[in-house]
Amino acid sequence: MTIEKTPLSIRIGRRQFSAGLLGLAVTAVIPGLGLAQGAGAAAGGAAAQKIADHFSSVKTMMGEFVQFGPRGEQTGGKFYIERPGKLRFNFEDPSPLRVIADGRNVVVGNVKLSTWDIYPLSKTPLSLLLANKIDLSDDAVRSVKQETDLTTIVLGNKTIFGDSTITIMFDSKTYDLRQWTITDNQGKDTSVMIYNVQTGVSLDDKVFTIPYDQVK
Repeated sequence: MTIEKTPLSIRIGRRQFSAGLLGLAVTAVIPGLGLAQGAGAAAGGAAAQKIADHFSSVKTMMGEFVQFGPRGEQTGGKFYIERPGKLRFNFEDPSPLRVIADGRNVVVGNVKLSTWDIYPLSKTPLSLLLANKIDLSDDAVRSVKQETDLTTIVLGNKTIFGDSTITIMFDSKTYDLRQWTITDNQGKDTSVMIYNVQTGVSLDDKVFTIPYDQVK
């Protein structure tokens, strides 16, 4: 088991899950990241796959987060990830929100009201990030930018996500995840700072159980 000392960021939120996961706007593309044709594109794709292989080798992850919403609201909580396809975000009180993926579906719920929105995992960007192996051999890589301390990869897949894109940032030396960005169809982001991250942990299956009897 390893412990990630350096905080990393993941941009994620209920707005993105409830409406944006099924069709995010292409506002996450960062200007100037377009790959050149030919050798430049091939090199960028190879670099992206190398980083993706390292990221997908991390089978379990857990930690704490602090979320900053699009209007400046702030809350915290705990998160859990297990490949393939499982994720959970528990927001601390007074927020009643839960986000759970069980390998088949993703739900966003209000535990106080017992209301849940459900989406097929295969139709969300999470299906790519939570796969056992992240395959970037097709046309998923829109752009790659390599810098001394940070590598930024922009992904898109029209077949699965329509016109949506997801931007992921990794440490250029360790290949550790630093941030991913999902932007809603109004161009609004939700930022989540994650800390006390542990990898290679054992997680109970109940962590990723969706209360299907409550899903309407």
